[in-house]
Amino acid sequence: MAAPDEQELSQEQTEKLLQFQDLTGIDSMDQCRRTLEQHNWNIEAAVQDRLNEQEGVPSVFNPPPSRPLQVNTADNRVYSYIVSRPQPRGLLGWGYYLIMLPFRFTYYTVLDIFRWPWERRQWSRWELPGFALRFIRPEPRGRVTDPVGDVVSFIHSFEENYGRSHPVFYQGTYSQALNDAKRELRFLLVYLHGDDHQDTDVFCRNTLCTEEVLNFVNTRMLFWACSTSRPEGYRVSQALRENTYPFLAMITLKDRKMTVVGRLEGVIQAEDLINQLTFIMEANQTYLVSERMEREERNQTQALRLQQDEAYLASLRADQEKDRKKKEEEEQKRRQEEVARQIVLAEERRQQTLQEEKERRSESLPPEPSPDNPDSVKIVFKLPNDSRVERRFLFTQSLTVIHDFLFSLKETPEKFQIVTNFPRRVLPCLPTEERPIPPTLKEAGLSRSEVLFVQDLTDD
Repeated sequence: MAAPDEQELSQEQTEKLLQFQDLTGIDSMDQCRRTLEQHNWNIEAAVQDRLNEQEGVPSVFNPPPSRPLQVNTADNRVYSYIVSRPQPRGLLGWGYYLIMLPFRFTYYTVLDIFRWPWERRQWSRWELPGFALRFIRPEPRGRVTDPVGDVVSFIHSFEENYGRSHPVFYQGTYSQALNDAKRELRFLLVYLHGDDHQDTDVFCRNTLCTEEVLNFVNTRMLFWACSTSRPEGYRVSQALRENTYPFLAMITLKDRKMTVVGRLEGVIQAEDLINQLTFIMEANQTYLVSERMEREERNQTQALRLQQDEAYLASLRADQEKDRKKKEEEEQKRRQEEVARQIVLAEERRQQTLQEEKERRSESLPPEPSPDNPDSVKIVFKLPNDSRVERRFLFTQSLTVIHDFLFSLKETPEKFQIVTNFPRRVLPCLPTEERPIPPTLKEAGLSRSEVLFVQDLTDD
């Protein structure tokens, strides 16, 4: 036998698969198939669950851990409508009823005692059937381990027995249905299915699956249902405390609490069911209208607060931007001032160093020879500022002495060179790689009386 995911799809399933892909835009055909299989090929429920996921609502098959929503079942204004079974008529009817009463009581009691193990699994050799063991064993339905699975399993069983023409079942847990109804401000109709109750089959076939009930429920409310033989249904049954089956409960948001506002019990006809549900909805519509108005007011207040917050943040960001630019300008100005101060300090240190160097070279100059000295040379220096300086040197002295003398003068620029008038040439006063020892005045070809020009090289 092929695995479920390898089975061939029927024509109806193939059409639903393609339709679901077109409606949801899911590219993966396998993902579309898995989603439809999870919803028992109910395309309406599958599409709704997909839309809920896109809106941020978690899938019913992957619910987040949350605290169950509490339902107020003690409202003293709850509307209760009970349809009693017809009483036996005549002596023959009462006689048959009394004769069958012990058998019915015994049958349903024994069935209730042993129902759960037989429905879920085979008896093990440790689970000996017997009244004593059943009375001491805890109720297995009290442990809810797969609530979504319980609901989906019930829907599948319901469709096998009564077909697919029925109101759209909410495919999720009871708590999720309550949360959706509260969020969407809709009525939630809860149906508890009693598998073994004698009126269940008649109600499902003649009332619940009729076209008028189907259209009425699908267009006006959410519809959640489960069998009380399953843990999820049993848990809801313990909360709602039904008296008989079929059982319907209308739940809506009332005074900010999810509240049971209507209870319908017994076999109720389709037209009567619609009338009773309409009456319950009209009696409690004002609560939903009030809640919608409050929500709209809260939303408007929240939107206004959000706009104010955005305006405040925009103003705050503008002020912060101004402060940032101001700090940047101040920091830039401070850096410029610091750079200027460092330049001034560096210039002062350079001038001080230059002055010290001038003084050192002035002190190291040899004494000026007398005019009577036959080796003396009289030199007149023409400075760049058009001033003249005169001094005597010896023919035997190096040209470096002339350079040091001029360097020690205040009027002389920092960098300069000494040039003869005719023929024009630059005197090599400083050592170079080609001439590490500058020549003497005599070697440089100077006469006893010379006029030399000091050329400013500071710009260069």
